Parts: sequence; structure tokens; C-alpha cells
Amino acid sequence: MSGNDTDVAVPALAPAPVSRLRITEIFHSIQGEADAIGWRTVFVRLTGCPLRCVWCDTEYSFYGGDWREIDDILAEVATHGARHVCVTGGEPLAQKRSLLLLQRLCDAGYQVSLETSGALDVSAVDPRVRKVMDLKAPDSGESMRNLWSNLEHLLPHDQIKVVIASRGDYEWASAMLSEHALDERCMVLFSPVHGAVQPRELAEWIIADKLPVRFQLQLHKLLWNDVAGH
Repeated sequence: MSGNDTDVAVPALAPAPVSRLRITEIFHSIQGEADAIGWRTVFVRLTGCPLRCVWCDTEYSFYGGDWREIDDILAEVATHGARHVCVTGGEPLAQKRSLLLLQRLCDAGYQVSLETSGALDVSAVDPRVRKVMDLKAPDSGESMRNLWSNLEHLLPHDQIKVVIASRGDYEWASAMLSEHALDERCMVLFSPVHGAVQPRELAEWIIADKLPVRFQLQLHKLLWNDVAGH
């Protein structure tokens, strides 16, 4: 170093951001809903949800959970040897890093689905992900939270799900189906609330009105009579 050179202090590098998510549970089961129904699937259930739907069956995921590194999550998913992964909640998109988790799962070669309430923006979700997006009917108590601009970000492989708790919900869903041409955007699923609408009753309404929707029952409830977590 010449006499004219001076020592320059090099600032310390800032630590890399921690890529963590709050996770309620990770489990291996059979997919009970949507177009991947019946496939062995690893479910990654994120903690937290800004909605409080009357018929929610995963209230245990609203609070608590454990912080997990995304690398750690992927490592656990891989131990189950399943091709399908479902990121669910709660509301996964309430945690911004869920977008990175979805991308990483797709990069790892999984068939990835996202279960989302329809109340939060889906525009930044990796296009390889199959979005299963709710539209909240009136009896959910959260229909005012529907973010209708999300419809413009749905791709043909995505799905819209309407959970129906009454004839009024069915009439509302039928009207939205027509008003927004939902079936021209992607698959539309009508699902009865367990114990509120008889499955046969909803099926007969769909048949009578010749609706271009797919009737859906939650397979896991038929198999294990549970609310979630199998």
C-alpha cells in the first residue's frame, strides 16, 4: 500500500433476512377437496386469518403455531414422498412470505395448491400454483370481504369455491355465477356446509337449475368424520 493510500472502513454486511413462517401443522393425508381430490397430499397449514367465517372448521389455526424456516418446511414436506402439496390455513396469504414458500415448492417440482379466502390479493401468487379461492356467501358472515378484483387474476387451472349454508347462499352463488361468468374463468365448486345443507339437497338444486358447477363434498369428513388435520 502506498503512502497515499488510506484505510477505508468496510461496513459490515447486514444479516440475511430470515425466511420464516408461522406454521400450525404439517401433515400427510388424502386431499379431500378441489381438483386434486383423492391424491396423497402434504398439507402445510399456516397460522392466522383475518376472517371469522361462521362455519369455519379450522379455528385452531387462528393463533399460536411455531416459527419455521422455509428450508425446514421443505425438508419436512420431502420426507412424505407425495407429489401434491397444499398450502392452507387459516389464510396463508396473511403471511407475506407464503409467496416465497409457494415459489420454492413449485421450484422443487411439486404440484402445489393454495387454499385462500378470496379476501386478500392473489395477483402475486406464482402462476404455477393452483389457487382454490373462496367466494364468501352471505351466511358466512364475511361476504363483504370478497375482493372481486381477484377474479381478474384467476387462471384456467384455478378454482372458485363457494361454501353454501342455506338456500339463500345458493341463490346468491347462482347469481354471482351468472353475473361474473365464473365458469368461463375456471372450475367452480359448490360445497355444502356440514350439518347445515343436506348434500343431496344441494345436488338436486344444481341439477334442477342446470348450473355449470362441480358439486363437492369434503372427502376427509366422509373418511374420518373429522373437521381437519388428517
